[in-house]
Amino acid sequence: MTLDVQTYRLIGFTLAFALALRLLALPQPLVLLNPDWVLLVLIYWCLTFPERFGIGLAWLTGLWVDAATGPLLGQHALIYALVAYCCVRFHTRLRVFPLGQQLPLILLFLLGAQLLLFCLEALRGRPLLLWSYWLPCLTGTLAWPLVLAGCGFLKRRHLPTI
Repeated sequence: MTLDVQTYRLIGFTLAFALALRLLALPQPLVLLNPDWVLLVLIYWCLTFPERFGIGLAWLTGLWVDAATGPLLGQHALIYALVAYCCVRFHTRLRVFPLGQQLPLILLFLLGAQLLLFCLEALRGRPLLLWSYWLPCLTGTLAWPLVLAGCGFLKRRHLPTI
């Protein structure tokens, strides 16, 4: 099996696991805290393999999330493609930042994605904005070290030559 096939299998597995975490049936108070796991994993792979996982695969991942979650088809695809563009464009700088400097950038990516999602929902006629709408951005930023550790472990274990 070639290394590219192994790489794409690992990326697909981590994205599927992230989607499962996103779709997990949680009690109502915890639903408000559930971050966009798929976006966090997408950011990780865009920073790790920008030549293999870029804007096109991020867009396809967004369509996959839209089909699974049921909102307007294409809204997550647009958001994920824009975040992937930023990650791929600046990956050489972002990847070398220590964790303390990565966290504000991850928060910025998540806030931007959430703001775009809000704008798209407002265009559909649902402009309700509560403070709890922004909680997944905070919990996603706090979950970033877990995503780094988990995906990094899987990468080292299953792709040892990269």
